[in-house]
Amino acid sequence: MTAILETISVWAIPLLIAFVALYALYKKVPVYSTFTEGAKQGFHTSIMIIPYLTAMLCSIGMFRASGAMDYVTQLLAPITELIGLPAEVLPMGIMRSFSGGAAEGLMADLLATHGTQSQIGRIASVALGSTETTFYVIAVYFGAVGLSKTRHCVAAGLLGDLASLVAAAVIVNLMWF
Repeated sequence: MTAILETISVWAIPLLIAFVALYALYKKVPVYSTFTEGAKQGFHTSIMIIPYLTAMLCSIGMFRASGAMDYVTQLLAPITELIGLPAEVLPMGIMRSFSGGAAEGLMADLLATHGTQSQIGRIASVALGSTETTFYVIAVYFGAVGLSKTRHCVAAGLLGDLASLVAAAVIVNLMWF
């Protein structure tokens, strides 16, 4: 079974690309000019989002350097312990709403400190895969298309992140406790 899955994983993307190109030729789509036009639009979009991305990364750095992350973690630790979420995982859960890369760095530190088979490592891993980079998405993608009224999106995104974090803790504790 492993050999079959490895073969599929090696060939899936090249076959998909070949299929799309052949289908486009069959439909008489000008493949090269369509591809270059899409690349041109992608470059324009990336230039448009640079200010939003820069502001987001600067904000994350200030949040962590100010000590606000530690303060929020200490403040919420008694509540999170009630649902079985170790306080060590909370900074990763909070940071995940801001930046996937920063959250991955915090998770790597948790795994190095506590181990991959620890309860903390398992909860952090499931939570990282279950939550979204809400503020990043709002800052970059909404900024790219010019949306400025994000109040309800922020609330919905953070509520989803919270639900995912709680669900990760509860499910991991049920499965491995």
